Amino acid sequence: MTTTTTDIAARAVDAWKVYGSGEAQVIALRGVNVELERGRFTAIMGPSGSGKSTLMHCLAGLDALTRGQAFIGDTQITGLNDSGLTKLRRDRVGFIFQQFNLLPTLTAEENILLPLSIAGRKPDPDWYKTVITTVGLGDRLGHRPSQLSGGQQQRVACARALVSRPEVIFADEPTGNLDSRAGAEVLGFLRNSVRDFGQTIVMVTHDPNAASYADRVIFLADGAVVDEMREPTAEGVLDKLKNLDVASGEVTTGAVAADGVPAGGA
Repeated sequence: MTTTTTDIAARAVDAWKVYGSGEAQVIALRGVNVELERGRFTAIMGPSGSGKSTLMHCLAGLDALTRGQAFIGDTQITGLNDSGLTKLRRDRVGFIFQQFNLLPTLTAEENILLPLSIAGRKPDPDWYKTVITTVGLGDRLGHRPSQLSGGQQQRVACARALVSRPEVIFADEPTGNLDSRAGAEVLGFLRNSVRDFGQTIVMVTHDPNAASYADRVIFLADGAVVDEMREPTAEGVLDKLKNLDVASGEVTTGAVAADGVPAGGA
């Protein structure tokens, strides 16, 4: 089945990212071609230094590619000026970070509504109520971050990402600072937001258990896409990570389309 661009929330086309020069040069991405499906939960995994966070940051407009193109929907974000990138991130993209990134002087509710406030927009009342109910924060809205547990703070961050109904949410190690129970709560919420609301989520993680909540896992090594897995299990992901053998030279830099078929081949 051919995937149209309307089915794709974000994509990279021959994406290269190079830091430094000369002997200090580091190639973080090597000609990555990848399509991330709309209404799906995709995890990006790989060894430390594989380029997974770099890929996510470039797709989200937080960093610029050295060469190639990145898109949100049909909008090419490479080449956008600062104001264009700011508008795109504000209106079409949500973010969840490992460190929560909440403002300590604001209440949970004020933190959740902050992106809309900055944009001069009012929340949709029904959607806001749905988000608050889903993350289970109804009795914590008046609390400041210091009065919340780590899991509750991350759920505030999840609600903040969801409240503007972005086209895609990028989550960078969202359970990295949480214990296993709080992490499972956050992952369950992300999973439900995809299933129940059609949200698109792209998550970078090193945790095979976290990746098992996704619909699809993309594996990077040495800056290139080397494999992927549909309907992952924690055990399957762990085995795949163990078997990544970059030294063999079998690093695939060809396209991995949304249907899992490399460009130019079946």
